[in-house]
Amino acid sequence: MRRAVDVRAFLSLRRLMRRHAVALVHTHSSIDSWLGGLAARTLGLPIVRSRHVTIAIRRALVYRLADRVVASGERAADLVRASGIPPERVVGIPPGVDLERFHSGVSGRRVRDELGLEAPLVGLVANVRGSKGHGCFLEAAREVLGRRPDVRFLIVGAGVGFDDVRRTVHEMGLEREVLMLGFRRDIPEVLAALDVLALPSIKSEATSQVILQALAIGTPVVATTVGGSPEIVRDGVTGRLVPPADARALACAILDLLAEPDAARRMARAGQAIVRERWSMDAVMARTTAIYEELLASRSGRAGA
Repeated sequence: MRRAVDVRAFLSLRRLMRRHAVALVHTHSSIDSWLGGLAARTLGLPIVRSRHVTIAIRRALVYRLADRVVASGERAADLVRASGIPPERVVGIPPGVDLERFHSGVSGRRVRDELGLEAPLVGLVANVRGSKGHGCFLEAAREVLGRRPDVRFLIVGAGVGFDDVRRTVHEMGLEREVLMLGFRRDIPEVLAALDVLALPSIKSEATSQVILQALAIGTPVVATTVGGSPEIVRDGVTGRLVPPADARALACAILDLLAEPDAARRMARAGQAIVRERWSMDAVMARTTAIYEELLASRSGRAGA
């Protein structure tokens, strides 16, 4: 699927759908939504389209192909509705958490031993790109270190901005205090090793998986008021919220959580209870499959008529 207008890919998808007796098509991004959506429409198949970001939609035409739009949380759903898609066709369903991997029994001991760290540990776990606020995180780290020189910081993840962030760490003279771990598969253990997870997103953030995962483990969280993060983090209740691109506010929130670990853990446990109730993988998948069942039943009814 090289581009939205790709006749060969369109015909190939259509053949695949017919050969495998596909009953419903679920698309996720622009090119596959055009090609998969049009192929499904020519076969009379119901279509579900996901929306994973909280960026305003300029042209909603491709979303009109879908019978339902599943947005990653209510903030993302509101933006889809604001683009002109009928509200009854839009559903906000955040990503689910695998509670068999992310739970309070996960230990961060191995990660701390690997790094040789016993210091208070603050981490940013995210794809390394501009919208995640790595620059703000480093500015906040410098502020925190001015008052708590014992704190250490982790940047976990890979991405197009990795080399730029590493260069900034060097230019700020923070190589000893900030460790860049790159891509990791042991994210549950990394989150369990942290005293605070920070997600200082500055642009788009739907319902953050890493915030849900950290809370499922019981790790205190500070996030910005961007996108869907306030749906999960209630300031002073399930974590701390700060304005985007405000390094001082981020540093103050981190320092508060480190200074009052009992209060920080209470907030994390409150978030943990909500994650278990609302955002488990089972709960989220039940809501998603209910949409499939509704559309398939509607199609069956039309065929029967």
